[in-house]
Amino acid sequence: MSYVAPVKDMLFVLNELAGLPAISEMPGCEDATPETVEAVLGENARFCAEVVAPLNFIGDKQPSSWNQGTVTTTPGFAQAFKAFGEAGWQGVQHPVEFGGQGLPKLVAAPCIEMLNAANMAFALCQLLTDGAIEALMTAGTEEQKQVYLANFISGKWTGTMNLTEPQAGSDLSLVRTRAVAQGDGTYKLYGTKIFITYGEHDMAENIVHLVLARTPDAPEGVKGISLFIVPKFLAAADGSPGERNDVHCVSLEHKLGIKASPTAVLQFGDHGGAVGTIVGEENRGLEYMFIMMNAARFAVGMQGVAIADRAYQKAVQYARDRVQSRDPAGSAGPVTIIHQPDVRRMLMSMRAHTEAARAVAYVTAAALDAAHHHPDSDTRKINRGFYEFMVPIVKGWSTEMSIDVASTGVQVHGGMGFIEETGAAQYYRDARILTIYEGTTAIQANDLVGRKTMRDGGAVARGIIGQIRETEAALAASGSTDAAAIRTQLAAGSAALEEVVAFVVANVRTDIHGVYAGSVPYLKLVGIVAGGWQMARAALAAQRRLQAGTGDASFMQAKIATARFFADHILSQAAAYRSAILAGSAGVMTLSEEQF
Repeated sequence: MSYVAPVKDMLFVLNELAGLPAISEMPGCEDATPETVEAVLGENARFCAEVVAPLNFIGDKQPSSWNQGTVTTTPGFAQAFKAFGEAGWQGVQHPVEFGGQGLPKLVAAPCIEMLNAANMAFALCQLLTDGAIEALMTAGTEEQKQVYLANFISGKWTGTMNLTEPQAGSDLSLVRTRAVAQGDGTYKLYGTKIFITYGEHDMAENIVHLVLARTPDAPEGVKGISLFIVPKFLAAADGSPGERNDVHCVSLEHKLGIKASPTAVLQFGDHGGAVGTIVGEENRGLEYMFIMMNAARFAVGMQGVAIADRAYQKAVQYARDRVQSRDPAGSAGPVTIIHQPDVRRMLMSMRAHTEAARAVAYVTAAALDAAHHHPDSDTRKINRGFYEFMVPIVKGWSTEMSIDVASTGVQVHGGMGFIEETGAAQYYRDARILTIYEGTTAIQANDLVGRKTMRDGGAVARGIIGQIRETEAALAASGSTDAAAIRTQLAAGSAALEEVVAFVVANVRTDIHGVYAGSVPYLKLVGIVAGGWQMARAALAAQRRLQAGTGDASFMQAKIATARFFADHILSQAAAYRSAILAGSAGVMTLSEEQF
């Protein structure tokens, strides 16, 4: 089955929930008119469907291969990436001065979603390059920006993020890669990095590695980490690729999913030292890398939305085509399985989860645009707080959701879902990495507890709850039966969240194990309440459209029905999460190490 981007739903969320018309009026965002954005999304949908999506199944069967340091990507990937760069898709949200389109993050979000839904293994190269652009835009020198950014944005060069080492997974204090100053402004790096996405490939002229390393006199722990640019080919005076650098791919990982994406083991400095230049100041590398990592975390959340949507589309098509059993109410003969109530329940669960996560992500992207571009400083501050609070949710909840949705997609297919030829299993395997990428779900949840809730005493969280209460009031005033049912569950969800935020703030210092034992349930609680909130807003917007007689009536009715399903079947789980969180460490910290 081919990929069909859900452009209608994307535009609905952009305009009705994320406030695209208001974003387009902010300084620096004037080009993002609704008409322009609709044209951009339409063309991106065509490109992804026609150029990228056909390579997805091929990539799973003919993944990237390694031969004596050379990596050959899936047939067709190099040509597609060249077309991707030439069409300007790498530069959607990046500055015009370096060849980008200069559009808001809100416009980039659906483009990221479409590319990943079409072919997640292919899209990973774009994701890492985006992060490298963000890091250099913030911390790079003017010379570094001039040399690297235009080449990144054009697609001539790609970027990577080199954190992990064999002895250092998520604990970056254990990084051992060395960087020795040469006295001429350069450093020579020595060490091994693992799990490097697109660390070696044949799709671009140059690969630029952003590498965490330590100088010889650096302090211990994370305070002694610096960030370096280490290109595969050293940049010549005119900015073109020059001499081959001493960084080599010694193997590729063999993975459960995303097989077409080459995940490299890179060796730096085995032949005299890999030449690099420092980004910013020594010992501030982790700070700079987090710029790249936060951009990547949002993008990985979009991958979760994308793979969920692709799995949903495939499941719906199969349910429409597969004839088996009779209708429970009686039928002359076998019917397609979409007539079966439980198949419909599964499809609605997939649809509701995906649409809610999409809405949460787009609204979060809009907040970052407002944090950068809104003319009022207080409004910028509020939106910055909202964005930072929601990034762990976009990353953590959306990716956990994607595994559940992809698994449900296999279930809809029945036994055929377990057979690789149908393609449903690939989405399940591909989705599995997303809760691990850029910090596991527990790391996102710990960040939500520590940096995002405890640090401000829950102020941002309570502010979000206040906004949810405004939506509850609007639901009460709408007068519809569906709105009333949605309001009941949303009010229960916001009350549960309010109680949990108070519990976290009150207990994190006195019972840290108890609070952190419930950190992932806390993240999931925020996710379903935020998702229920956005779906409630979507239902209200659809109701307004129906009353005004504007838009596609069938689409609006489906949106209300999906919001109602989310409230009844998903948001209703809030009370269970609340109970698990308030139980704290009971049953989690009780057993001794030997009892496990």
